[in-house]
Amino acid sequence: MTTKEVAEAFTAMLKAGDHHGAADKFNAEDIASYEAMEGPMAVVKGRAAIKAKSDWWYANHEVHGGTVEGPLVNGNMFLVEFGLNVTMKATGQRMQMQETALYTVKDGKIVEERFFYAGA
Repeated sequence: MTTKEVAEAFTAMLKAGDHHGAADKFNAEDIASYEAMEGPMAVVKGRAAIKAKSDWWYANHEVHGGTVEGPLVNGNMFLVEFGLNVTMKATGQRMQMQETALYTVKDGKIVEERFFYAGA
């Protein structure tokens, strides 16, 4: 698959709410994930570790709704913008989140994801 084909199929799955399915289908085994923060999940490597990070996030946040915009493709990379309405379960604080993800594709799989946040 070309980067454009990966980007369109991956983003279509995200828009349909199938985040786990999209990751299962398109993440490379050795994918690296970089968050715009410090801490133990700032850099996560490997498909299993990224799934564990995602599972932790969903276990600790109640998602009320969201948006997925994109993809915007350039060479072997593409951008997706996310808007989320979530409540942090530990504090009960509800908030609007916006983030942009930059994905890098190699051999039809996503090998890297980088997240950018407003105000980070």
